[in-house]
Amino acid sequence: MQGRRQKAEGRTRPWLDHYDYWVPAHTNYPRRSLYEILRRTAAVCPELPATTFLGADLTFGEIKEKVDRLATALAAHGIAKGDRVGIMLPNCPQYVIGVFAVLRLGAIVVNINPAYTAPEVTFILSDSGVRMVLTLDVLAPSVMALQPGSLETIVITSMAEYSPAAVPPAAATGVARLADLIAAAVTIDLPRVPIDADTDVAVLQYTGGTTGVPKAAMLTHRNIFANAIQTELWHHRSVERGRDKFLLVIPYFHIYGLTVGLMLGVWLGARQIQIPKYDVEVVLAALRDYQPTYFPAVPTIFVSLLNHPRLREFHLDRVCTYNSGSAPLPVEVLEKFERAVNVTLNEGYGLSEASPVTHSTPHLSRRRPGSIGLPLPDTDLKIVDLDTGTREVAAGAEGELCISGPQVMKGYWNRPDETAIALRTDADGVVWLHTGDVARMDEDGYCYIVQRKKDMMIVDGFNVYPSEVEGALYKHPAVMEAAAIGVPHGYHGEVVKAVVVLKPNQAATVEELKAHCASCLAEFKRPRTIEIRASLPKSTVGKVLYTTLRAEAARGV
Repeated sequence: MQGRRQKAEGRTRPWLDHYDYWVPAHTNYPRRSLYEILRRTAAVCPELPATTFLGADLTFGEIKEKVDRLATALAAHGIAKGDRVGIMLPNCPQYVIGVFAVLRLGAIVVNINPAYTAPEVTFILSDSGVRMVLTLDVLAPSVMALQPGSLETIVITSMAEYSPAAVPPAAATGVARLADLIAAAVTIDLPRVPIDADTDVAVLQYTGGTTGVPKAAMLTHRNIFANAIQTELWHHRSVERGRDKFLLVIPYFHIYGLTVGLMLGVWLGARQIQIPKYDVEVVLAALRDYQPTYFPAVPTIFVSLLNHPRLREFHLDRVCTYNSGSAPLPVEVLEKFERAVNVTLNEGYGLSEASPVTHSTPHLSRRRPGSIGLPLPDTDLKIVDLDTGTREVAAGAEGELCISGPQVMKGYWNRPDETAIALRTDADGVVWLHTGDVARMDEDGYCYIVQRKKDMMIVDGFNVYPSEVEGALYKHPAVMEAAAIGVPHGYHGEVVKAVVVLKPNQAATVEELKAHCASCLAEFKRPRTIEIRASLPKSTVGKVLYTTLRAEAARGV
């Protein structure tokens, strides 16, 4: 059995022998529209709560009815298959309604972060050719001021529209109200839109890249549907349909929240407890009061929870599954969280170009803290040399992580040059996604992310990875957060700079931190400069913005 699984299809896949007992090595994935996720769940359990937002619930039946009405209204406004519709909302029921209405028409969802600046929004609207944007009433004036050529309609909603207060936004010139569109669609009369799940794009997910210019990963209906199914197979179905509760502070506009939060949640009939903006008190209260079965988040959130003075009062051990993703999780943070909460903190790995999940920690099989776990079902991997990107390296050696599987994107929107760099076809016709991450794989198939290729520093010809420096700093009892970057140096090429945030009511000097690093890092890896700050620059999903730190260092800030 072991040999057959390891040598399946001519490639060595040692990770298959370490899957949890319920996880299959292979399955067939749906080739239907993502709208089917909502339609089927609403047909089976229409009366179950789908969303909980600001104290108010909507059932799956209510969500589907609003989706179908909105799709009818959008079709009346000329939105058709292939058109791009921007959704610029935080986590709220309106996002769920909007995304499924757009997908039902075969149109393409363009996710837009509500916190983006005007130039960032302008770029996305212009690059994608968005015809319509669904956003908050408070953001509508700034969107209208941008006036990209393709944008025809702005649809507004308010944060309170689906709260107990049920306050729709005020009417405004040049915009349509979401509530009016839904109410006006008395008759739901929509043609069946043919969807080729393999080729039809469902979502344009903007992400950075090797050039630093944002570009949109084209994710098909099959990409996202398959990744939701892969994630479902990975998690043992220990509760019946409709009994799961997802606490979602990871934003839907991020692919992590869209797939493992919204899509997987609807597919499982889970109640989605939606939090529009991270607040440690709000999240802790929700963990205590709702006792969710699943809480996916990013490392900085777990750091924040750990540093709350009353953490133990909120009974976090009642949560079944915690999962960290979107950024590397320091082993020190993992170990501290598990000691404090007495629940395993799983870690996963993914990227926008893979819808996003490719790896995750087994639930009951052998654990390897510090690793991102094993590839999901039907996900193949290889690690190739950093120079040519063509030669597979041996187990234990570092190289670029490459992924193939049903969740891998179609390509980048209008960027054949970037697509050719990221997606490469081997001699056997297999398409591989070159992730840009430096990784190693042990003999059992467990993977370890070393660092992003672009974040790697070279000091005196030696590779230095920020994660190693940060891991050393995290071991200091006063350090709450740390980030390491390379800064140019005339003699050494680069030297290490660290930016540190101290824990509340803790103190440490730069000299003390340097002495600590000297005790656990080789000389070339030690930070030449350490800056102590009140906070680190982060994205809205909690990732440390290394590009910002490097830009500040270049300006001498």
